[in-house]
Amino acid sequence: MTAARDIMHTGAACIQEAQTLEDAARKVKELDVGALPICGEDDRLHGIITDRDIVVKCLAKGKAPRTVTAGQLGQGKPVTVDADAETDRVLQVMQEHRIRRLPVIEDHRLVSRGAPRAPLAGGTGGSLRRGCLRDQVNSRRSTQPLTSWSSSRRRRP
Repeated sequence: MTAARDIMHTGAACIQEAQTLEDAARKVKELDVGALPICGEDDRLHGIITDRDIVVKCLAKGKAPRTVTAGQLGQGKPVTVDADAETDRVLQVMQEHRIRRLPVIEDHRLVSRGAPRAPLAGGTGGSLRRGCLRDQVNSRRSTQPLTSWSSSRRRRP
């Protein structure tokens, strides 16, 4: 069977808790991503921050992104999966929590980020095939939109 470590993107780029939201915004732009894991000095995952979080929780409230840190803004416990989890489990977690990106953890450390490198075939024992994970997740979801990694994020109607 195929494990999460084998299908997810490698080279997770974190924003440190003490870095500012300005730093986070630059990294989001540089990496062309919508969310970044927040890591502590111990290189462990402490949260997730999205581009939307920066806009809604900082800019729209008149706060300065040069002074607010990623650690101050990151809230909730991120949804994660163990590196040895089978692909069926990865798909199940993504569907349950309505997320498109899923941090992969090994020994309490972030080993990969985001979406699978290859699309998953839902319900096929973890085999990989052509197709689209987003379509599979969307086809099994209710009318609520998918959210970011954090299970604590408020869902939009």
